[in-house]
Amino acid sequence: MPYKFDINETADILGVNPYTLRRWDNKKILKANRDSEKGHRYYFEDDIEIFLSNNYKYLLKIANKWSLSKESIKIPSRFYCEDAFVFKSRLSRFAETLKRDGVLGDSFSLVTSVVGEIGNNSFDHNIGNWPDIPGIFFGYSLKERKIILADRGRGVLTTLQKIRPELANDKDALKIAFTEVVTGRYPENRGNGLKYVKKIVQNNNMFLWFHSGQNAIVLKSKSSDLINIDLEKYMRGCFVILEY
Repeated sequence: MPYKFDINETADILGVNPYTLRRWDNKKILKANRDSEKGHRYYFEDDIEIFLSNNYKYLLKIANKWSLSKESIKIPSRFYCEDAFVFKSRLSRFAETLKRDGVLGDSFSLVTSVVGEIGNNSFDHNIGNWPDIPGIFFGYSLKERKIILADRGRGVLTTLQKIRPELANDKDALKIAFTEVVTGRYPENRGNGLKYVKKIVQNNNMFLWFHSGQNAIVLKSKSSDLINIDLEKYMRGCFVILEY
C-alpha cells in the first residue's frame, strides 16, 4: 500500500505551512486526497515526489534541510539512497529516464557517469564511518535540468586529513580533491574520481557546485578555471548541484 503523509507531515517535508497546502489544493497546484470519514487531507508519497521533481525550488529546500538538520527528518523514499545498491539501482533508472527524455542525445551517459562518480564517492569514503545518518540524497528536476546529491558524511577535509594531516582548511582540501592524484589505496583515494568529474563538466555543457565544510568549488563548461568560494554555512558532508 502506498505510503501517505498527513497535511502537517507534508508541510514539514516541503517547508511550507499547512495553510499553503490547503491553498495549493484549492488551486490544484498540489491536490490532496481526503479521508472518507473525517475529510482530512493527506498526500501519497508518489504525489509529493512528482511535485518535488517538477519544482526544483522545493527539491533544493528539502535537500538542504535533510543535509543540515541535527536530527533525522522524513523525506520521500525516492530521494533517499540508504546504501550503494539502492543508489546504483536508481542511477540506472535515472539513465534510462535521461535517454528517453532525448534532450541530451548520446551525452546522457556523461551526465550519468558524473552523478555516479559523486554518489559512489560518498559511499566509498564514509563506509563504516557515517557520523549519524548513512546514505545520500539523490533528486533531480528534468524540467530545469538540475540534479542534487548530498550526504551527511565526514566531508572532504576530514577524509583527506587521514593521508594529508597537514591540511588545515576546506579550501585547500577541495582544491586538492579536484586537481591532485592523492593515492590509489582504497579507501583513501577520495578526490581521484573528482578529477574525472572536473574534466567532464568543463569539457561539456555542464555546471557543478560542490560544497563541503565552509568552502565550495564551482566548475563551468568551456572553462579551465577552478573557482573556490568561502561560505558561512557549514556543511559537514557534501552538497552537490549539477546542471546539464
